Amino acid sequence: MLITFFRTIILYITIVIVTRLMGKRQIGQLQPFEFVVTIMIAELASIPMEETGIPLIRGITPIIVLLAAHVAISFLTLKHQPSRSLICGTPSVLIKNGKIIEKELYRLRYNINDLLEQLRIKNYPNINEIEFAILETNGEISVIPKGENTPVVVKDINIKHPPPKLPTTLVLDGVVQTKNMKSLNISEEWLLNQLQAYSIQKPEDAFIAILDTNGNFHAQAKGDKSQYQSSN
Repeated sequence: MLITFFRTIILYITIVIVTRLMGKRQIGQLQPFEFVVTIMIAELASIPMEETGIPLIRGITPIIVLLAAHVAISFLTLKHQPSRSLICGTPSVLIKNGKIIEKELYRLRYNINDLLEQLRIKNYPNINEIEFAILETNGEISVIPKGENTPVVVKDINIKHPPPKLPTTLVLDGVVQTKNMKSLNISEEWLLNQLQAYSIQKPEDAFIAILDTNGNFHAQAKGDKSQYQSSN
């Protein structure tokens, strides 16, 4: 039992490291070759985990080989466009000029119900509002609405808006983010004064403190179930 425990821990750490080296994509964003590698790694890890008679190195070696193959293919698709098209495929237009391309749906074995469902998820329940719908290589659908259905942006109504800023976390679960504080040239005294406005006496008592995209300070105390407040 103890051997199985340690083998499981070692394999778990190995898979975490390999997955981290493979990149940060979510499952729904994986290319076909990435999805295949993920499935194969999961299968390879389960075999030595269950069969203690199999040397651990025989389970780890093929995982490392798959990682190397994945990195090589990723580099190839990054640098060589024909290989990218062959391995990852190319986007497919499902709706063009407001009309569904039936032949493309049949070729992709993509039924009309799935298309309508994905359009509703994208907040486009009406096909007559869509100019183009494109099935991307990762299975997501991109929608380009018709001109009259394009959402209005600030530029359209001639309103000047200051450039957005990245939200910056100052305290996270009671821990002061010193790197972020230094990047914004914020002193601990200023942070403490802001926290006290929310009845938080010290950073250790704060669940979160953050500067939003408009430069406003927000904070919430630990154990406070209400939504955090804000101040300018």
